[in-house]
Amino acid sequence: MAEIHERLAGLSPEKRALLLQQLAKQSPSAPRSEIGRRPRPARIPLSFAQQRLWILDQIDPGSAAYNVPTSLWMQGRLDQAAFARALDEIQRRHESLRTLIAADEQGPHQVVQPPSAVPIERHDLRALPASERESAAFALARAEARRAFDLARGPLLRALLVQVDDERYLFTLNAHHIAVDGWSLGVLHEELRQLYSAYQAGAASPLPELPVQYVDYTLWQRELLEGPTLQTQLDYWRQRLAGPLPVLELPGDRARPPVQSYRGDVLRSMLSMQTWDAIKRLSRQEGATPFMIVLAAYQTLLMRYSGQHDLVVGVGVANRRREELEPLAGFFVNTLALRNDLSGNPTFRTLLAQVKDTTLGAYSHQDLPAERLIEELQPERSLSHAPLFQTMLFFQNFPSEESDLAGLSLVPVDFDTINPGTARSDLALFASEHEDGLALFFEYASDLFDAATIEAFSAHFQQLLRSIADDPDQRIGELEILPPEARQRLLLEWNDTALDAPVDTPLHRLFERQAERRPEAIAVECGAQRLSYAELDAQADALARALAARGVGPGELVGLFVERSPRMLVGLLGVLKAGAAYVPMDPSYPAERLGYMVEDARMRLIVSERALQAQLPACDCEPLWLDDLDAAPGARVDSGVGPEDLAYVIFTSGSTGRPKGVQIPHRAAVNFLSAVAREPGLGEDDVMCAVTTLSFDIAVLELLLPLSVGARIALADRATAADGAALARLIDSAGASAMQATPATWRMLLDAGWRGRAQLRLLCGGEALPRELADRLLAHGAQLWNLYGPTETTVWSAVERVRADDAAVSIGRPLANTEIHIVDARGQLVPVGVPGELLIGGLGVARGYLARPELSAEKFVPDRYGARVGARLYRTGDLARRLRDGRIEVLGRIDHQVKLRGFRIELGEIEAVLAEHPQVGQAVVVCREDRPGDKRLVAYVIGQADAAELRAHARQRLPEYMLPSAYVALAQYPLTPNGKVDRKALPAPDAEALETQAYVAPRNGEEETLARLWAEVLGLERVGIHDDFFELGGHSLLATQLITRVQKAFGGEIALRALFEAPSVAGFAELLLRQRMDSVDADALASMLDQLEGLSDDDIQLLLAGEGAER
Repeated sequence: MAEIHERLAGLSPEKRALLLQQLAKQSPSAPRSEIGRRPRPARIPLSFAQQRLWILDQIDPGSAAYNVPTSLWMQGRLDQAAFARALDEIQRRHESLRTLIAADEQGPHQVVQPPSAVPIERHDLRALPASERESAAFALARAEARRAFDLARGPLLRALLVQVDDERYLFTLNAHHIAVDGWSLGVLHEELRQLYSAYQAGAASPLPELPVQYVDYTLWQRELLEGPTLQTQLDYWRQRLAGPLPVLELPGDRARPPVQSYRGDVLRSMLSMQTWDAIKRLSRQEGATPFMIVLAAYQTLLMRYSGQHDLVVGVGVANRRREELEPLAGFFVNTLALRNDLSGNPTFRTLLAQVKDTTLGAYSHQDLPAERLIEELQPERSLSHAPLFQTMLFFQNFPSEESDLAGLSLVPVDFDTINPGTARSDLALFASEHEDGLALFFEYASDLFDAATIEAFSAHFQQLLRSIADDPDQRIGELEILPPEARQRLLLEWNDTALDAPVDTPLHRLFERQAERRPEAIAVECGAQRLSYAELDAQADALARALAARGVGPGELVGLFVERSPRMLVGLLGVLKAGAAYVPMDPSYPAERLGYMVEDARMRLIVSERALQAQLPACDCEPLWLDDLDAAPGARVDSGVGPEDLAYVIFTSGSTGRPKGVQIPHRAAVNFLSAVAREPGLGEDDVMCAVTTLSFDIAVLELLLPLSVGARIALADRATAADGAALARLIDSAGASAMQATPATWRMLLDAGWRGRAQLRLLCGGEALPRELADRLLAHGAQLWNLYGPTETTVWSAVERVRADDAAVSIGRPLANTEIHIVDARGQLVPVGVPGELLIGGLGVARGYLARPELSAEKFVPDRYGARVGARLYRTGDLARRLRDGRIEVLGRIDHQVKLRGFRIELGEIEAVLAEHPQVGQAVVVCREDRPGDKRLVAYVIGQADAAELRAHARQRLPEYMLPSAYVALAQYPLTPNGKVDRKALPAPDAEALETQAYVAPRNGEEETLARLWAEVLGLERVGIHDDFFELGGHSLLATQLITRVQKAFGGEIALRALFEAPSVAGFAELLLRQRMDSVDADALASMLDQLEGLSDDDIQLLLAGEGAER
């Protein structure tokens, strides 16, 4: 044995790789028994692979998803009789090409038909203009490729011959995948070449008879997998695929539909020979195959796109390890589920070693069909995606070069040219080596992706392969996937926001300039109270002098504990003029929270009003009463405050339950006001209706923006701001031209019957603006603007004017002097369309959190993307993505993404679907765990729709795993003090709201029959009407048996898909009822309903009893 090990050590990497492949073929799990010709039973079962395709055909009858077309140009004189005879002989030789699939109560079985002529559809396009013939020929080929096959009636092999010139033809051969696979096409091509040559020359067939047929393989396979081989293989795959199987969630252009349609397309690209040669060199160095490197790279890119580290990719193997199978046409290919763990950010070289081990292990256990594995594992079933994997990788050599056929020149047509418009998975990569590099064909589901998205994916894949070739020791999370031009666009072009703002000017000085310019203009009015710019300036100066006399200056934090009145602005401006920073303290806050703010800010002074004296928090602070200000004129305070000194500190809620103070310097606030004065814009002729509490930072826009441009503030007092009807009256009476509010406040206005104001600019922010609310608001004003930004980057950081269309509302682009980057968990820029965390940089970034250095360091990070020394970025915790035009779409909070039963779910997607219901005003979805280990999605809805309607609505639009378990109707949502939905305060659902899993007996004869059939097929004593067929142990083959029995009991045609859509007895009975109603004339149905509605309860019971007796 030592000698063997020494010899192994001396092998080159190439020889070691070859030895591994040969050992895999000699694995103990490889079948050794002879196949041979076998006696034909009366009933021939399907192979496991055929069984899966037949079931898929039953679920989606008439689909061309599993058509296998191939086309080539033929140049020269064609002997059509010899050509047809060659095709007929091929069909005679291979039984699989003339085998149909019949079905009865026992399930499907093969029926081999006698030999017959292969149907050839012929077209002569020579009458068309020469310039149109080729495109017309391709159109005919694509039409043929998209024609479905009838597995029960056949034929399963068709040919198309299109003549475009005297000696030029486009030939297309189309078969169903149940009869052929990719290897078979090569077999058929070679046999056609030999047979045509012989027949054209008047000779007999030169081909020997085939040693076995596909039926022999089927019977042998069934025998093989009933013995110890099955257990060995099952043990391996159970271990590899243990636990919940991940569902690949690639970011797409559209949400995954509830039912996979198989609509698709193909995009072709080419990896350069230079890069491909480098990849092959790396494979030799690592003792791996180029396929393994491409697979590892593919999984790396899937991880970078999806953020998922547990990835399963389906990989096809020819499954022809027996010599007698090599010349046979048939569906032998098996798809292996290769699962790899990409967590821990390994180097690519380390990942490659893992992928190599996984691949070789799978190859040595490749005999277990994927269909048998699915039956064993019983993964969660959904019509929206395949059960084991949603993406595939195939290495195959498509014929790419010219060849000869007895005087004919043959030129293959790339398969993307005649793609049947289908995709069997979300995304599949077909790679084929060509003389100029590696051809990459991406087959994608067009329900999910646009061509531009896949084109970008292909570009990122090629860049990743170049990065791997350059440095395989780089960690997979840091490998560059962005081509230089894409990186330039993300970093620079879409962040070109430079504006010459007066950032060296203190914030209050912007107001003072307006007071000097327009002293008599009204600055603020609130009910009967109003102050001109001069009056407001004088009173603020008086407060500043009082504060300065008490030693207040730059760096000090002064509390502002006032009600909503013009005095609030006196207090705010007075603190700023004194050089200090104001800290808003809302009188409605609990005393404990106010006390914490005082302590955290180390306040020694609070500016307040005597009317609020009893509400002041217990502390050692000195109150300074606005009521007692000395109104005598005096000099302005020269505080010496600079742009980096603090202007205000806003306390926001913290995850620990303790609020945290955000420190905003003058520089940031002045930059913000300069930016929003330009867009959305505000001028001296405007009237801003101010409704937001001072403790919410968006009040900075409502109060300081008008004062910085000479506009007027119409200040809503606390009662008016909380009353929709009163607020509507204020907007009109004040002649407001602009108003900013949260979605909750805008809804309050609309629900109060507000009719809008034609001159009004509506600014919405603080929470996501739903499309439905945007559409309502667009009809109520002159313009609608969506504003986005966290307190930590000074109020707003991005802005978008919203227009009437069907698109989701984006946040637009960065404000002036602001940069926005979207990055993954490792801080790498993500491509366009890929979700990541939104980071904000620029002049608006706050100093940090008050007295929280650790949290500040965590959330305010060094700017690794820009050129400014010492610049920082704020990590928002928001999930966002760039759109192709550079605008930004916020998808929700990163902590609002949940993982449930192996599925990653974005709660905002469910909320958007529920909000589409015409009787739903608003929807919020949370993942609750009211009992340990029992996680459930719960929907909280404001509107008139009941739970049953919402379940039906959601089921039509969402995959099963995204359906809420409970629906809770609310009159209104609990809100935070800032007007946002307080998700933590949403009530737990009661027992009635939750879908129960307890046994419920059938309620009528139809449900009794269905429940009996459910129980018979599943081998159970009883089945409740809400029990799920698949959760009770049902699988696809049992489903086909059940449908056959249901059809026999109730009559009519019922598609297998129906059971996946309605897997419970109650749901299926409802589906049967709808199906019958659809088949009845509308007038007749109306007449039936009229009669039923006129019956008493006793009449109904009597009729039902009679129906039961007849049954």
